[in-house]
Amino acid sequence: MQVLLLTQVLPYPPDSGPKVKTWNVIKYLAQNHEVTLVSFVRGDQSAEVEKLREYCTAVHTVPMERNVVLDGLAMARSFLTGKPWMMVRDDRKAMRELIDRLAAEKQFDIVHADQLNMGQFALRVPGARTVMDAHNALWLLYKRLWETMGGGVRKVLLGRDWKLLKTYEGWICREFDAVLAVSDEDKLALEEAMGVDESDICVIPIAVDTDEEAYVERNPEADHILHIGTMFWPPNIDGVTWFLDEIYPLIRVERLDAVFDLVGSRPPEALVELGAQDAGINVTGYVEDPAEFYTNTGVMIVPLRAGGGMRVKILNALSQGLPLVSTSLGAEGIGVVSGEHLLLADQPADFAQAVLQLLEDKTLATTLGQNGRNLIKERYDYRTACQPLDQIYLVD
Repeated sequence: MQVLLLTQVLPYPPDSGPKVKTWNVIKYLAQNHEVTLVSFVRGDQSAEVEKLREYCTAVHTVPMERNVVLDGLAMARSFLTGKPWMMVRDDRKAMRELIDRLAAEKQFDIVHADQLNMGQFALRVPGARTVMDAHNALWLLYKRLWETMGGGVRKVLLGRDWKLLKTYEGWICREFDAVLAVSDEDKLALEEAMGVDESDICVIPIAVDTDEEAYVERNPEADHILHIGTMFWPPNIDGVTWFLDEIYPLIRVERLDAVFDLVGSRPPEALVELGAQDAGINVTGYVEDPAEFYTNTGVMIVPLRAGGGMRVKILNALSQGLPLVSTSLGAEGIGVVSGEHLLLADQPADFAQAVLQLLEDKTLATTLGQNGRNLIKERYDYRTACQPLDQIYLVD
């Protein structure tokens, strides 16, 4: 089939959750279909485009510039139109024109919108079966983030936007021929937005490549605490701040020499300054090859209090055999069992105790890591997890 895949970020390199998900979908689709990829890009990503051409018949890109002025104009248009700010922000004329030109030049069998932001463009393609691939129920993600925030203008604006997103997300799911969710929890949230008790939304979990995310042979005395993730993403900022404020001090009562490695692009200045003041907090920014941090990981943490979908960082960590402590919300949508594949804790004292337990009990840490690796190979490798796409694409 001729597939037009629309992505909000260029899905290579697979160094963030959305990119990992889409990268593996592309590899799966390329086995049996001709994929034309259309994506927004930030700056010069020509080398990444060449890599994607190994799997895609064609790759087309549209520059995406964001700044305070453009964001402010998008907010003004949002108030005028009643559309969610995030959808208005990414509605770019150049993307609309590119989609219209490609649709005029070629008949596509499938148009696959990767993330809600790209749905508005997919609906412009005539004669194609439309597939909405929801990385998460976006309205629920932002509602949860809104609930963790203090007062102020940002909370007011986010409160407005998640409500608009709920209406918009429900509408667009009704407009598409097929909708994909990554978890049962997200399916329920999307159905709530659609105003239905049940639907034919297909749950396809986020998949990883267990060859690329290979088992890590950790140092026998590995004792660092690791968090890895994009540090401009608000739920990550909230979770790490919560960890540093309420959990890390409890850990250091027992282990004064504990080291916390915070790896991820564009950390807020407040966290950078904290790392400069405290030798036990190592704020690295973006790291192209984090292998050294993995081998020194005594325990990886995912202290999320807001979010939706599935956390790729957990899938990757389990695939790599890393011992892991997460909140229940952080592990939502993934078929893990606390005490078998990882440890779950939602209160600061419990979270601190779980981290300390894995730092002290190397046998338990290794066992959890091996069990996690087995789980990912069985259920979440892309060669298995993406198979329902075959049926989704074939339905008339």
